[in-house]
Amino acid sequence: MSVSGNPLPPMSPPRRALLDFFSRALSSFQNSSSKFQVICTIPPARRDHDRLPVPIPPSTRPRTLVVLDSSFNPPTIAHLRMAASALHDLTKSKRKDLGAVRLLLLLAVNNADKAPKPAPFDQRLALMWAFAKDIQSSSGQGGIVAQETGKTREQEEGWNIDIALSTQPYFHEKSAAIDQSGFYEGSQNDKEDVMEQVILAGYDTLIRIFNPKYYGPPTSPAHVVAGADPAESTTPIQKALDPFFSRAKLLVTLRTDDEWGGMEDQLAYLQGVLTGERLRKVGGSQEWGRRIDMVEGRKVGEDVVSSTYAREAAKSRDWERLGKMVTPEVRAWVEGEGLYAE
Repeated sequence: MSVSGNPLPPMSPPRRALLDFFSRALSSFQNSSSKFQVICTIPPARRDHDRLPVPIPPSTRPRTLVVLDSSFNPPTIAHLRMAASALHDLTKSKRKDLGAVRLLLLLAVNNADKAPKPAPFDQRLALMWAFAKDIQSSSGQGGIVAQETGKTREQEEGWNIDIALSTQPYFHEKSAAIDQSGFYEGSQNDKEDVMEQVILAGYDTLIRIFNPKYYGPPTSPAHVVAGADPAESTTPIQKALDPFFSRAKLLVTLRTDDEWGGMEDQLAYLQGVLTGERLRKVGGSQEWGRRIDMVEGRKVGEDVVSSTYAREAAKSRDWERLGKMVTPEVRAWVEGEGLYAE
């Protein structure tokens, strides 16, 4: 059946009610002093599909929080590949303990590089909700997650997926805000239990993370006077990223396209990061390389999938092309709301 004319399944809350919910949540957050807030949780095997979502804190602190931080303008199948692959692999490594792994979809209302256009933030929250529903409902055999990642979920259960907002523009600040929020502490944990954040990032994001311009004027370790206080010899980028890498690791997906170069160029850059050579040049720490893992992105011959191309398809009302870029619920929401028409 064509997606057009059927924007959401019958059991979903009315679109207007959902959009009103996200608009009010956004306004409340922006009028608060909070740096981070979970707006709602999409739980696995949910039966009350006709009700508005609510935040559901974990009763036990997750061992791993997978963080997909994006502009979600709109979320694409490339985002799905990153998130679903990480969830499957981490769940498998935790011996199928689904409660040990949780996914956070994070939208920054203050972005260091991107202005809030063309889709407003309340619409993006709705797109994130639609995206999360697709992850939850289609991980089994034959679903879109299985089609795109080659991995299927053995259990009927899925993962808790949180949708959250942050005012922080930089990764290290967002990570700290998540850690300090208390949302993931749980009520049944030993105080010594530690939750590791796994930050999903594209190659382009990795470039920005290690760009010294985001951390203030660089101070070369070579210029530090012998015998000086170690705290005073720490570079601005170290002050920002040392705490970040103590609680988080990066899972980097290669992004091979015309803008960011080919596979060889990106692998060469990553090798320089992993060996510490490039990190030392920007005043960083060689130890950070041990907290970075790499996964392959688009395979040779596959079409490039991006939010930019998805917006272009929506603008030209090429729904077939859009359906190759985004998940079914996201496509339905874009069509139903007429997003990106201008």
